[in-house]
Amino acid sequence: MTLPIHDALRLRCVDSHTEGEPTRTLVDGLPGLDGTPCSVRAELDGRWGSLVRAIVNEPRGSAWLVGAVVLPPSAPGASFGVVFFNNVGTIGMCGHGTIGVVRTLSALGRISVGEHLIETPVGPVVATMHDDGRVSVRNVPSRVARRHVAVEVPGHGIVHGDIAWGGNWFFICHDHGQAIVADQVEALTRFCRRVRAACDAAGLCGDDGSPIDHIELSVDARTARGESHACGARTARGERDPQGACDARTFVLCPGGEWDRSPCGTGTSARVACLVADGRLAPGSSWVQESVLGTRFVATYEMVDGEIVPTITGSAHVTFDGWIVLDPADPMLARE
Repeated sequence: MTLPIHDALRLRCVDSHTEGEPTRTLVDGLPGLDGTPCSVRAELDGRWGSLVRAIVNEPRGSAWLVGAVVLPPSAPGASFGVVFFNNVGTIGMCGHGTIGVVRTLSALGRISVGEHLIETPVGPVVATMHDDGRVSVRNVPSRVARRHVAVEVPGHGIVHGDIAWGGNWFFICHDHGQAIVADQVEALTRFCRRVRAACDAAGLCGDDGSPIDHIELSVDARTARGESHACGARTARGERDPQGACDARTFVLCPGGEWDRSPCGTGTSARVACLVADGRLAPGSSWVQESVLGTRFVATYEMVDGEIVPTITGSAHVTFDGWIVLDPADPMLARE
């Protein structure tokens, strides 16, 4: 596999985690690669593909690491552009990644507290860096393409899910019968991979023809009477916090076959569209979505010209600031 470089390349990277899910931000971009997020995404899926995989895959990274290339703004009023990628290729949008990038650039002193217009391959988003360290992302409009779609999962039976967009395409399933708890992540991962294979076999796709590359299992934490029964935050000693009730617990399988440690920003956005379609969430009301690890995003939405525009709020923390080296003479690069 040939990299588009001839000499060893040193790249400034700052790692962070957003509610447990890591992001590796290339704060100075990639040398010789510029343009709009759409054009750069095409390059990263093309001749630069082996390089970005080398940035996030072993031995420099891990299968669950998400990378982000920060770009100079190309649209009036934009603070910067960004393209996200994981172990198998680029991603249209990444909610946890956007929070991580904003927190990273703030920590470096490159952006200030306040609103920032960000260009992504699927459209502009607005991120707010709060003075308490939280970040809110006003995402691209979300929508539901199909509801209560039946899928036959070999060895399990029929499950139903909503096909929804939140910046990526999701199959959001509720009647999966799985326990969304941390000690079941391997079983949950295997099950989600089977669900995605079943969706592929059934020819399911988004309303724009794109593949469904994310599977989201959800368990609502409230009964029809509004009683909390499924999840809640825990104290430092592991005791359930009665003040920390959430609205749903989720498990999300990402395109590369790894599970999301965060509640998934685009998945939460897609879920908001489903809630609106069901008449369960009013504009301005909050929806608290919890990951299998117990970390959380808070979601709200507004209606803009008939479209559902969600906002996701969470926290990120910088974990590493340094350089990675890509040497074309390294034989391990050929395996990435």
